[in-house]
Amino acid sequence: MQLRLHPLDRYVLREFTKIFASAALGFPVLVIVLDVVENFGKYIRRELPPLDIVKAYVYGMPETMFLVLPAAVLFATVFSIGGFTRHSEITAAKASGISFHRFIVPIAFGSLAATALGLALAAAMPDANRMRDQLLQERKSRNLDFRASFTFASEDARVYQIGQADAVQGTLDDVEIERRGTGPAYPSYVIYARSARHTDDRGWTLKQGVMHLMPTDSATMAVAFDSLRDRGFRESPRVLMADPRAPEEMGFRDLGVFIRQMERSGTDVNKFRTARMLKLAIPATCVIIMLFGAPLATTTQRGGPALGVGISLATTVVFLMLVQLTLAIGEKGLVMPELAAWIPGAVFGGLGAILLARART
Repeated sequence: MQLRLHPLDRYVLREFTKIFASAALGFPVLVIVLDVVENFGKYIRRELPPLDIVKAYVYGMPETMFLVLPAAVLFATVFSIGGFTRHSEITAAKASGISFHRFIVPIAFGSLAATALGLALAAAMPDANRMRDQLLQERKSRNLDFRASFTFASEDARVYQIGQADAVQGTLDDVEIERRGTGPAYPSYVIYARSARHTDDRGWTLKQGVMHLMPTDSATMAVAFDSLRDRGFRESPRVLMADPRAPEEMGFRDLGVFIRQMERSGTDVNKFRTARMLKLAIPATCVIIMLFGAPLATTTQRGGPALGVGISLATTVVFLMLVQLTLAIGEKGLVMPELAAWIPGAVFGGLGAILLARART
């Protein structure tokens, strides 16, 4: 089946795309200018080469564009439909038997394309953000010699909870190691030690602790020790000190693995669960916010472009506030994190359905 666009569809899609492209590229440039002004002094103190700063902001473009896509779709929808309304093109289309709902189909198609672009940007963000942080020396500026009260998940699904770590001395205080097993042949265990010391030839030696061995759910055995070498504890002090990746530096799948590892240690992962689902919810909002903006734009012809700008800016501010509220609600566990991420979409989707039903067709 071949998709064929009528001349009117091509015209509507072309007008929408021009405004969308301008907004999708213009908003990130504005954000970059403001960020450079705010952080220029910090970059000077770090003696960053100008070329590295430019490269860093190029790598930061995917994340910035990802966050502003719904706003770009809204601006493109409001201004394109507002222009069609002011020039009586929608009225002419209706007189030719084309309903308002049919008229905005190309805009809906453009919004779906924006959603696909958002998903692609979400996939590119982790690697791009890591390169950006390296160029801006964000990692280098942090203290990697000492950490306190942190959790580390190893590649083989072991979870370490560490009170204090000193990479220079190669020592740990208040260490708890948890390994989930599968049965008597590969039992679960939890090891607690007051301290641990690392040497290049022997690895980690745990001091003054107790090991709880759990072959089955109903059987538990505890063994106290003065000194213990855990051959599974292979991470070096510098590996343990490595700064954990932030949610924006992990893809959807990697973030899911990270969440499962953190859940094994009892760590609160609501914040990460919300951030993970937002990687899908924000692109999907492009279509939802188009359904909200399309009928609303038909009322802007009297106020002209100024009213369109006002509506778009106000809606964008409300949307960004709802995203921040979503993160707070999800992190506190007031709503299931995965559901909390869809709150902005649900709000604008409900309003859009009402406005679209009332629009004159």
